[in-house]
Amino acid sequence: MPGPPQLGLAWALAEAQAHHLAGLGIFARAERAAAKQRALADAPAYLAAEEARLHSVHQRLVAEADQWWRRLLGNDEETVCEVVNYAFSDNPAAGCAVGVDGSVLSVVMRQQDIDSLPDQMPGLTPGGRPTLKKLTKRDRTLWWLTSMGSNVVATLKEAFAVAPGVSAVDLAVLTRLPDTQRLGFVVYGRWTRQAVEAGPWREANDALRFLDIGQDVACAVTTTASGNLSSTIKPLDTSRLPGLQSLLDHAQDDPGSGDATLADLDGDLSANVPDAHSAPPPDHYRIRPFAEWQSQATSLPPSMAPGHMPTMPGPAPARPSHAPATVLAPGQNLVLPEEARHGMHIAFSFAGADADLTLFLTDAGGRVTCDEDFVFYNQPSAAEGAARLLGKQAEAPYTVERAELHPAALPRHIERVAIAVNMDVASGLTCGALAHAALHVACASGAAWSFQPPTDPGIRAMVVAELYRHTAGGQPVWKLRAVGQGWADGLDGLARAHGVDIV
Repeated sequence: MPGPPQLGLAWALAEAQAHHLAGLGIFARAERAAAKQRALADAPAYLAAEEARLHSVHQRLVAEADQWWRRLLGNDEETVCEVVNYAFSDNPAAGCAVGVDGSVLSVVMRQQDIDSLPDQMPGLTPGGRPTLKKLTKRDRTLWWLTSMGSNVVATLKEAFAVAPGVSAVDLAVLTRLPDTQRLGFVVYGRWTRQAVEAGPWREANDALRFLDIGQDVACAVTTTASGNLSSTIKPLDTSRLPGLQSLLDHAQDDPGSGDATLADLDGDLSANVPDAHSAPPPDHYRIRPFAEWQSQATSLPPSMAPGHMPTMPGPAPARPSHAPATVLAPGQNLVLPEEARHGMHIAFSFAGADADLTLFLTDAGGRVTCDEDFVFYNQPSAAEGAARLLGKQAEAPYTVERAELHPAALPRHIERVAIAVNMDVASGLTCGALAHAALHVACASGAAWSFQPPTDPGIRAMVVAELYRHTAGGQPVWKLRAVGQGWADGLDGLARAHGVDIV
């Protein structure tokens, strides 16, 4: 179970200052000085409270994960079936775990109907020209049996992979029989973990070995006296297997009826393919904003306040006025106001396809000094909390992914922050698939900037904008530049260009 993000005092101070300075003009020197003093007093308690809370959350998650793992190893039926069915949900031949008895898992698999296979195959005429040759009934049956064997082996291997306490699988295969067009069982048997893991599964012909390595295997395709496979598929007699017979007797064999049926098993399960982006996991390690922590801390008696370091809250800052965002052109740069140093809110909105927001904390040369300075969905926090991804959510008609950055809390060796996006690797799409893509950057003063990067169909990842240190009038400042340039090879090229090792 991954631990919580590491937080630092610089981050806590930046959060506190952003809160206390909100709404105070740059000429309100006395008020700003008092606000900074309140932030200095509050930051240690805020940091201690968040670290203690996140540690407690981590302990709870570890305990829950340990209990779940023990249930899985102990072959708790509900736990095993849930895990196995989740693994099966994207299989070409739908499988369904239906029960656990000791260390034996029972699975029903829905094999493709033989009538759905083509009855022709590519071939050549005697003169060498391409043609389509009609398959013999025996060849078509062999093709179907090989396909079924491949699906059986894949189902068995996947079940053993995700259910470590299971030692054997009782598997039965359903399909629609060509003669009667009714559902029937065409294979059943028991396969042990040892038997499945012992042999190689490399060639197409290996798939047929599933008939030889199982126990009490029965198959609707038999071998003739001459050693050839039969050309007919006969339903298996399930009268000696009450469970299978009962399943058939009480099953509705009416595809498309609207009710759950065995006929629609493959379609029903395939509709539940896991999609990481459509249902993002909950953010267990959400960091409370300073205002939320202060509100909760000041509502408790002093002895119960987080960190046991209560401070008197200052006057509530005026809410900043949110002027319309300044629209930036490609290549345009500007000096950010002082408030931006203490906190910047970043949001990338888009539609049409899925994309991920990433941050690169780099040196002056634009390269990270370590892989930990690459902030992405598997590493959402860096620099002790100074740079964080806040998650992705749907806000019709767009998807919005947000991040938070505290430039004042960044280590001195970090000179630049690249704000980048990359297309979902699995989709194979380019940035040309994005619609209404826009980056919005704002700070506590209410100042905001927006930039619409070009949705180039030739690239799969791009740096949308960058923040970098600068000196203006002898004073250190941060600047923002709109970029909108990218890489055709996607996240790999983007990461390598910023010095991240891609394994």
